[in-house]
Amino acid sequence: MRFDRRALAPPLRPANLLSARQLALAWSLLTLIALLAWVLVVGQARDMGVEPGTMGMGLPVFLLFWLTMMIAMMFPSVAPVAITWTRAIGRQSAGATRVARTTQFVVGYLLSWTVFGLIAYGLLAATGALVDEHPTVGRWIGAGAFLLAGLYQFTPLKNLCLRHCRSPMGQLMRYAAFRPGARDLRVGAHHGAYCVGCCWGLMIVLVPLGVMNVLAMAAVAVVIFIEKLWRLGPLFSAAVGLAFVVLAVLAPFQSWLLPGLTPPQSPMTQMLPP
Repeated sequence: MRFDRRALAPPLRPANLLSARQLALAWSLLTLIALLAWVLVVGQARDMGVEPGTMGMGLPVFLLFWLTMMIAMMFPSVAPVAITWTRAIGRQSAGATRVARTTQFVVGYLLSWTVFGLIAYGLLAATGALVDEHPTVGRWIGAGAFLLAGLYQFTPLKNLCLRHCRSPMGQLMRYAAFRPGARDLRVGAHHGAYCVGCCWGLMIVLVPLGVMNVLAMAAVAVVIFIEKLWRLGPLFSAAVGLAFVVLAVLAPFQSWLLPGLTPPQSPMTQMLPP
């Protein structure tokens, strides 16, 4: 009686099956982190409401909230890049090492957004002080923010950064040849810098709409996701730019577009006749 050795051998595990499992796990983890961040952001926004400026938050507290907001808004769109990098390094790293290196990538990415958060804090503090002293100037600040965001959608820098965010493989391949020391941190920070360059114009519309405006945050997050992942993302980006220009024209005459630049009215002010 003859035995077939192949029948006794363990079944082979296709490489694509392993990759699919890794891909699903990475997607699930990033999605879970983003959902938890959204829960925290919604809870904080519900307690604070929408007001001009930093709403009394000091810089450390603001940066903590800012990072939570960036995790909620940006992780869905950055997930493909993080997963691509994870799969690339996964061929050379064990499981624990792969997790540590992926964590470095995420930390580097958030570091870039932390730097922009410092700028955002100063911008919010300045606009809040102006609106407190001169309430009517808020309509022109809002119009300027919408106009700047709209025009930026058509600039070469926006297109360059958007192309990188949509197809980052060239940069990832270039970084693969760098020395291992802090390489993953640098990759995350570098990609984060491109992401800031792509999205800062969308973020500044939160000045007139309100940095604690959950609906506005969700809308901006959807725009970022579509821009980066949809095949017609560049055309969609141009359409968003036109929409912001229209809002810039309407903002001086429509106060409902500027909840983030409208000082809260005291009960005595509300009782006064218009």
